[in-house]
Amino acid sequence: MAERLVEASRQRRVKVMTAAAGSAGRVAVPLLLCTLLAPSRTYVLDDSDGLGREFDGVGAVSGGGATSRLLVNYPEPYRSQILDYLFKPYFGASLHILKVEIGGDGQTTDGTEPSHMHYALDENYFRGYEWWLMKEAKKRNPNITLIGLPWSFPGWLGKGFNWPYVNLQLTAYYVVTWIVGAKHYHDLDIDYVGIWNERTCDTNYIKVLRKMLNDQGLQRVKIIASDNLWEPISASMLLDAELLKAIDVIGAHYPGTHSVRDAKLTAKKLWASEDFSTLNSDMGAGCWGRILNQNYINGYMTSTIAWNLVASYYEQLPYGRCGLMTAQEPWSGHYEVESPVWVSAHTTQFTQPGWYYLKTVGHLEKGGSYVALTDGLGNLTIIIETMSHKHSVCVRPFLPYFNVSRQFATFVLKGSFSDIQELQVWYTKLGKPSERFLFKQLDSLWLLDSKGSFTLELQEDELFTLTTLTTGHKGSYPAPPKSQPFPSTYEDDFNVDYPYFSEAPNFADQTGVFEYFTNMKDTGEHRFTLRQVLNQRPIMWAADASNTISIIGDYTWTNLTITCDVYIETPEMGGVFIAGRVNKGGIWIRSARGIFFWIFANGSYRVTGDLAGWIIYALGRVEVTAKKWYTLTLTIKGRLASGMLNDKFLWTDIPVNFPKNGWAAIGTHSFEFAQFDNFHVEATR
Repeated sequence: MAERLVEASRQRRVKVMTAAAGSAGRVAVPLLLCTLLAPSRTYVLDDSDGLGREFDGVGAVSGGGATSRLLVNYPEPYRSQILDYLFKPYFGASLHILKVEIGGDGQTTDGTEPSHMHYALDENYFRGYEWWLMKEAKKRNPNITLIGLPWSFPGWLGKGFNWPYVNLQLTAYYVVTWIVGAKHYHDLDIDYVGIWNERTCDTNYIKVLRKMLNDQGLQRVKIIASDNLWEPISASMLLDAELLKAIDVIGAHYPGTHSVRDAKLTAKKLWASEDFSTLNSDMGAGCWGRILNQNYINGYMTSTIAWNLVASYYEQLPYGRCGLMTAQEPWSGHYEVESPVWVSAHTTQFTQPGWYYLKTVGHLEKGGSYVALTDGLGNLTIIIETMSHKHSVCVRPFLPYFNVSRQFATFVLKGSFSDIQELQVWYTKLGKPSERFLFKQLDSLWLLDSKGSFTLELQEDELFTLTTLTTGHKGSYPAPPKSQPFPSTYEDDFNVDYPYFSEAPNFADQTGVFEYFTNMKDTGEHRFTLRQVLNQRPIMWAADASNTISIIGDYTWTNLTITCDVYIETPEMGGVFIAGRVNKGGIWIRSARGIFFWIFANGSYRVTGDLAGWIIYALGRVEVTAKKWYTLTLTIKGRLASGMLNDKFLWTDIPVNFPKNGWAAIGTHSFEFAQFDNFHVEATR
């Protein structure tokens, strides 16, 4: 009898192996349905003693900063396809949560995002692309949770200080206007709002913000604090009843799957409100798969939110390709659906916010972990991961060594789950291409004669989802266009009468904000321009440069000619530049090197080897003044550079040995108004 059971189990296993292999032939995908084949550890999944914490969803961050910058420039149908892979239910990542930056005009990792209030009396709820992105997410998933969080703030809030809490009422008003504007202009209901990303939080400000939200009829908008570490906010809440009442969620960043005692004592929801930020290779997918399970098992975190949503910024900026997927070539339409998308699907396609974790979750005997969730209506989803240390290291924090090895795990369904007769099975194997599977549906697991138990053979770097839900689907589209470099010839005259987005395609602001502008008094060639619109340094989150700058192009560009019409608006003190071979951006923009060609309203010019202006190649006098258009041309070829003003050489053959390559750029001497038009670049690599 035992021999017949073993043979029957062997035959069923071969069937599953073949299903996983598909047309590629037989691959050893280990799904074992009989406990007779090897010793195994037993894990009970039971709701008889009640349930664990409520699940709040899996999400991702757009912003912090400018991480979705290039996405808006994608042509259709590719832009919609990317959005489907991220947000469409039962298709790809199927995210439950979208968290966006409340733009504050400052550099916040990979660029700046514009504020809805550059100045005290200025309000515009159509700047940037986060409004558009939230609407696209809602279009695909009307139930998606929306979160807003400031990284930087416009300078006027600081009244001369780099500090947003000078006037608590004013800062609260600024944030509340963003929430109200989201509803009024875009019909978007913001569900949660944060305080100040990864910076000191003022507990009195949190109370003021809560009161102002309530006074505006926004009681439903919940507060997350403090988007930093678990402390000191957790201890502060335990010591302050009003603060405890004001905060709905304690959100920590990169918690390493662990929370702290004080946070648990608050009895508030605990979230990993920013996590991941790892290269979206299989290593990043392993990191993501491990923390999605273990953030709850080890730290009772009921939501995990990835930074970032989509790597849609120039790859050589900080944390290149650290999104769930990659979409950094709008000029070609090429994008890549990376493995973290399918790791997300193992959880997101088979759960929803409002489900509950079972109390019976934990670690596997020989490494890995398992969680189980239910909707309370008879549905059950089990997610098992066996990510090895070698293939699941996140960028941060340090990951202590652990071992994962081959094992047999028997799961026993009890309580209300004991009558389940069938489980759908989805499988991922990370690692070698010959062994790799991403979100593969296997044969169903039948439990008719097993008394609610089944056994799995688990290897390293695997992910299983077993679920009563039949709605899982690996969505797909025809392959996008092949990857292509940025066009070697590129031009933009900014002649857009009613722009849908405030920023010109492919320009990535690194300090300052460059927006489409209409000169109402100019009916000629320069009626439509690109204008730098900040006249005051923002309250910084990162190290913004002292100059404003927007980059564009291909980082590998070596030889190039850049031409641009420029208009200085500030008399005497104003200045503008064009640049090539710019080698740094994002949080490192202050130390960017390159070849920078400046003209100033005081009648001078300068050629420098860095943005800060410390490395001076040439300088002199020139007939330049404010309120007049000029044409600048910068030519860099090999180790020599030359510059022209209004088609006449101003300086020639200056030796430039470093850097060897980089982006093109435009910018201003300080935070000042200035305009740019008829941008043109010819480049070679």
